[in-house]
Amino acid sequence: MRSARVVITGLGAISPLGLTVSEMWQGLCAGKCGIGKITAFDPTGFPCKLAGQVPDYKIQQYVPKSHRKAVKLMCRDIELAVVAANEALTDSGLVTKGIDPENINVNPERMAINLAAGFISCDLVELAPAVAASITDGQFDIHKWGRQGLELVPPLWLLKYLPNMLACHVGIIHDIQGPSNTITCAEAGAHIAISEASQVIARGDSDIALAGGAESKVNPMNVVRQCLLKRAATENNDEPASACRPFDSTARGSVLGEGAGIVVLENLENAHTRGAKIYAELIGTGQSSSVNPVYEHLEPDGKGLRIAIEKALAEAQIEPAALDLVIPHGTGIAGDDRAEAAAIEAALGRAGKGVPVWPTKSMLSNTGTASGALDVIAAVCAMTEGKIPAAKNCQNKAAGCNLNIVTKPIQKKIRYALCCSYTYGGQTAAVILSHFDAETEV
Repeated sequence: MRSARVVITGLGAISPLGLTVSEMWQGLCAGKCGIGKITAFDPTGFPCKLAGQVPDYKIQQYVPKSHRKAVKLMCRDIELAVVAANEALTDSGLVTKGIDPENINVNPERMAINLAAGFISCDLVELAPAVAASITDGQFDIHKWGRQGLELVPPLWLLKYLPNMLACHVGIIHDIQGPSNTITCAEAGAHIAISEASQVIARGDSDIALAGGAESKVNPMNVVRQCLLKRAATENNDEPASACRPFDSTARGSVLGEGAGIVVLENLENAHTRGAKIYAELIGTGQSSSVNPVYEHLEPDGKGLRIAIEKALAEAQIEPAALDLVIPHGTGIAGDDRAEAAAIEAALGRAGKGVPVWPTKSMLSNTGTASGALDVIAAVCAMTEGKIPAAKNCQNKAAGCNLNIVTKPIQKKIRYALCCSYTYGGQTAAVILSHFDAETEV
């Protein structure tokens, strides 16, 4: 049986640059930085006091009245996913139960959802009373926790923080009855979720799928963990716009953030039948797992990422020279940036020095599981506009980095774009998109 072709027909994003795809894209084009002083909690005493936080929003505006009681069971990560999913579906022209129950135009049984979720950290204030009640002589007492502490934990507390709750809430709101899956592969998660959702469509198990990821890493536990691992930027607390410097010789660390990116994937035939606008086609994906013994950093030669990129190119059936754009993971952690550059150069060969490379985290921050989906959406916008914005904070490439970092905006037709990602646990992923031209469709 011939596999179905999979296209992107809807985009949804909430990021440190805005509450919509349009705001994010305009911010990227303007070189705007979404990183600022942390306001979600008091960062006094933290080496890194910066984060990429999304603008204020009211989740009730994105949830139908019939589901608003569930808002109290939504952690920040779930809320972000709900906001992005609402925009993606609205943009696609699909009408679900959550959009307009009187004018549904999609078969819920033929719709899937595949979202990536991160390491969801609970709000400390929710557990503080329980922990305080479990202290004996200044030490945490596990026996006292079992007898007294747990009694102070709200009964439904866990439901806010299970990773599958992102897809669960979005699925319930929009009555998605097809295959549902949750990917928990940190920063590589969204690319993997998009890849696996495309496979669900390609093999005929669904006609449509929501795919992407959401995460809020602006939490004391997340920030202190990255500070202890010496992965966080700590030298630019007074200059947020210059803190994250992917592939630059002065890169000193990453800046955590929050966001969500969700795309609507669709069987090409189904998209044609309903007259949907088609942004791009998903033509290649690749994954790999290759752990560095020093797990908190990517392998120096980027072996795992190279494998993922090579697999994506092979599936797409294109040569590296055909690529018009690469959006790398680019965290601003010097050693990881060098390893990623080595991986991209090895995978692309001679073509590697010429393909434009556009890192985005200097403006979007490291939004964790959301980052891969936001990059895919940025690539789609670049294809649609025929424009690659300039990278920010990369005036002087790091030694050994031979990538063609875009330092000035480029106007060009983008036929093929590669997005790649990795985790500091060894998981890597790559996605290749193709510009969709209905007039030359084959």
